[in-house]
Amino acid sequence: MKQSNVEKGIFWSALAIVAALVIPVLFNPKQGTAVLGDLHHLIAKSLSSIYLWSVVVALGFLMWLAFSKYGKIKFGEPDTKPEFSTFSWLAMLFTAGIGASITYWSAIEWAYYYTEPPFGAQPKTIQAADWAATYGLFHWGFSAWVLYCLPALPIAYNLYVRKNSSVKLSAACGGVLKKGENGWIGKSIDVFFMVGLVGGIGAALGLGLPLISEGISNLFHITRTSTLDITLIVILTLIFCVSTYFGLKKGLKRLANINTYLFLALSAFVLLAGPTLFIISRFTDSVGILLQNFFRMSFYTDSIAHSGFPEAWTVFYWAWWITCAPYMGIFVAKISKGRTIRQVIFAECIGGTIGCWTAFSIFGNTGLYFELHKLVPVIDILEKKGGEAAIAAIYQGLPGGNIALLVIVIITLIFLSATLDSSSYTLASAASKTLSLDGEPARWHKIFWAFVIELVAFSMMFGGGLHALQSVVVITSVPLILIMAMAAISLVKWIKEDQIKKEVEIYNEQTSKRSS
Repeated sequence: MKQSNVEKGIFWSALAIVAALVIPVLFNPKQGTAVLGDLHHLIAKSLSSIYLWSVVVALGFLMWLAFSKYGKIKFGEPDTKPEFSTFSWLAMLFTAGIGASITYWSAIEWAYYYTEPPFGAQPKTIQAADWAATYGLFHWGFSAWVLYCLPALPIAYNLYVRKNSSVKLSAACGGVLKKGENGWIGKSIDVFFMVGLVGGIGAALGLGLPLISEGISNLFHITRTSTLDITLIVILTLIFCVSTYFGLKKGLKRLANINTYLFLALSAFVLLAGPTLFIISRFTDSVGILLQNFFRMSFYTDSIAHSGFPEAWTVFYWAWWITCAPYMGIFVAKISKGRTIRQVIFAECIGGTIGCWTAFSIFGNTGLYFELHKLVPVIDILEKKGGEAAIAAIYQGLPGGNIALLVIVIITLIFLSATLDSSSYTLASAASKTLSLDGEPARWHKIFWAFVIELVAFSMMFGGGLHALQSVVVITSVPLILIMAMAAISLVKWIKEDQIKKEVEIYNEQTSKRSS
């Protein structure tokens, strides 16, 4: 792809909005973070019900689609074979979709719920412990993966059934926009998508890099400094460049396979070396609590007590998944040729959920056990030194803890590299004028957007921390709610149009045979 193939309107507009969000925090951290925080609070408070309803409606829509006759529709011709093995396909879905965020939150998220529980529960009680072990499964379960799956279906359908080679999000809204997908509305959709993606992936990097830095600091007894963080960014970039050189089908596939094996091995080790019976029992309890309270949790706004829990956690998470969902949609569409609508829905909503539940149940409940039995003062470390230090302490509390910590550092680094690779690929694709069905954006274009994401992560890490990252995610998610709804409506319209067209063709063929 030559430089002239860049869609300059989309490219520069997205870059300008990202700069407007990041530069104030970078040069005036206190004031910039305060402004972002005010916007975050206003959006979360005003639109919390919209976020909650959107997820439930999306879940119902995908359940209907999966079990309807449309679930059998294949992305491609009837004889099209999948490009990737089922294992590699699932590994790429999970690695690109969840990234390093799961290595951070699965080990420590329970601690925030344990000390500030929902539904008026008292902190550090049995009831708080129940919610602490359950809410991670809720926020990282099928509700989250529903949002990831939703845009993948219209994008894949448009690619492989309608034979439209565009992977832009605007193209997936073509059923609603008609020819407007190529006008200013379509370009605006792609700009909003790119800004949201940069914010969402920037947040993932902003959480993952400090965890790696803290792990290295503990393992090699060196002081954690900004120099160490910058060195890690350079290493991450080098791994990304190698993956980019080999391309989507070789580079990212290998990274995903390696990381999935490491993730499974570490999970098995912690399960066996850690509090095995507690992990299994706590997981069983948590699934029961989740199933009993799913709708209560899904619609919880806390409109009387105003504790701020739904806005700080559930709304934030739904916003995060929404910002990353179009990117996952484009990425999943590119690797799902030969799969059916039903297979994609089940792979994401069931396979993705199982992967996340595995991490939260094993790593999270290990940390909870250490805290309850006073083996590791997790809460105290979290409050005094931060989440990264608490996570490192949990892994080091295991037999062979340094090895476990080293493995989680490696997994996090590969997760970040794979996420950076797939997201920069998606951003470069969205900012390109044309791209063949099997083609990839130019390497320079992917690398450029990778550096933009890294800059966002870096500025938020050192400028505003976790609160700034959360604010950027929520702010950039707002327009994407409407855009994802448009994509879902487009899919239904396309399917029905194509079904009618096929029935007319069959009728005409039968009529022709009778007349002859």
